Amino acid sequence: MYKVFLLNDDFTPMDFVVIVLQKFFGLSREQSTQVMLKVHREGKGACGMYPHDVAATKVEQVSAFSRQHQHPLACVMEEN
Repeated sequence: MYKVFLLNDDFTPMDFVVIVLQKFFGLSREQSTQVMLKVHREGKGACGMYPHDVAATKVEQVSAFSRQHQHPLACVMEEN
């Protein structure tokens, strides 16, 4: 299993991070806000745990969506 994380940067708006968490990870607005604040305060926040292929797909989807909207939001996965 792999954990998927979002990484903090100084450019991506907080509301965009919340949208990403809702859209790609199925989190509620409240859960998304909590993860976004963790990313903001601690540098990274966990979005969920998935099998390798699902995690890799989510990383690619988030990265592509962020680039599409001209944001440098980084999404990574780490083996658990």
